[in-house]
Amino acid sequence: MKRPSSKIRDEIAKLQEQLKAAETREAERIGRIALKAGLGEIDIDEAELQAVFENIAKRFRGAQDDASRATSGGKKGDGGGIAGVSTTMVPPGAAQSGNGEA
Repeated sequence: MKRPSSKIRDEIAKLQEQLKAAETREAERIGRIALKAGLGEIDIDEAELQAVFENIAKRFRGAQDDASRATSGGKKGDGGGIAGVSTTMVPPGAAQSGNGEA
């Protein structure tokens, strides 16, 4: 059964609204976590911060891939470390830089 183009456009508009709402929820969640980790107090270039986030995403995607390979008998990766990123735990809310800038 064919649907008229107006109904398809309505569906697309609804999906775009759902996508925008989902992206907003995700951004707020990541933002809250970043603030709790003290990222709001660090003076860092946005491009550099985005690059670090991309590396973190690759690391976790790699961990998911490693887990699926381990259950299917495949080889594990190299540990998923990120060059230049410290894995030292910092208590939530603790600033990582001593300059006190926000």
